[in-house]
Amino acid sequence: MDLVTALARARSPEEPGPDTPAGPPVRRWPDPPRPVPPARPGELDLDRLLRLSLTAGDGAGRLRPAASAGALHPVDAGLVVGTGCPLPPGRYGYDPLRHRVHHLGPAPAGTPPGVSAELSVTPRRTISHYGHRAWPLLLLDTGHTAGALWLAARALGATPALHLDGRTPSAGDPEPIGHGAHRPAADPVATGADAEPLATVHVPPPRHTAGPHDVPARRSAPTPLHGTPPPEDLHALLTTVAEAGAGELAWCAAVGGPRPGLVEAAPDGTLRRIASGDARPTLAVWAARQAWIARAGAVLLGHGCPMDAGAARIRRVHLRAGHAVQLAHVTAARRKLAARPVGSWQRADLGAALGGPPGRDLVVHALALGTAHPEERTS
Repeated sequence: MDLVTALARARSPEEPGPDTPAGPPVRRWPDPPRPVPPARPGELDLDRLLRLSLTAGDGAGRLRPAASAGALHPVDAGLVVGTGCPLPPGRYGYDPLRHRVHHLGPAPAGTPPGVSAELSVTPRRTISHYGHRAWPLLLLDTGHTAGALWLAARALGATPALHLDGRTPSAGDPEPIGHGAHRPAADPVATGADAEPLATVHVPPPRHTAGPHDVPARRSAPTPLHGTPPPEDLHALLTTVAEAGAGELAWCAAVGGPRPGLVEAAPDGTLRRIASGDARPTLAVWAARQAWIARAGAVLLGHGCPMDAGAARIRRVHLRAGHAVQLAHVTAARRKLAARPVGSWQRADLGAALGGPPGRDLVVHALALGTAHPEERTS
């Protein structure tokens, strides 16, 4: 099954089947594991970079800096290390549960200083719960992880470079080839296949000494999310996702309160109303019938990616949407808002609901928001 067909099926009302085994929570890299050494003066602090972006905060591996659908974390990271790092140049696999690296081979000729995190996926983890709805979630999760790496690099004083136009996993049989093995389309490092990762984030050694590490802890708030965020907060979040999304999607927010409707960010720092009426009950139906969304304070929406989009555009849009919502999630944390990403959408044709032609303007990703702060849980 190709990605175009897989996305069409994920957007359909078809229900996923029963859960299946998720397999190991992290890729089984070859032994022996190595600790990440402390950085010397002038080097990239690789230990801190990984702890701020990829390292699990619990033994089960569910609690990590990047959001993931169902806290299943299908994204795996291979590291291509150049000069200016505490590790010798080479290729490494990263274990986020143990915060260890595994040497895989020499670095390619011409590897630049710093580290390139190459992000691929193990589809089985997400498919185990979401079934055929997993394929867009795999891309969104990869974008979230790229966003976490980007934020961590900036906190260290480095200027990261994002590459979010890599190949896409095959939407074929999700079962592994063998115990601990992975499908070649989703595992180029382990299989030795010469294939591009889904996304790459290059982090060079910083050119200046960074100040305090400013990456607030990102946690998906438990439901329900009550309280409409102030207009200035919504404007800041809408501006964040628009800039991070690089024009791949349009962004608006569904708000409740005494004047419910859809709003977008205006250039003068205010919110411009684009539709009246409460869209949240409809969004709750579109988002796999998650009833709590109908009562959320606001729902940030990234929409676009028409039904006839090709695989390259689907891949690019979803990766950028995940990256944008990751940055918005951290921005929400800075502003003391409760937030929760929403990535699974069925028949979510926002354009048609607003009177436009059908199949042209569908919801791709969202961030539900509230001002209340119930006790956090991991995801």
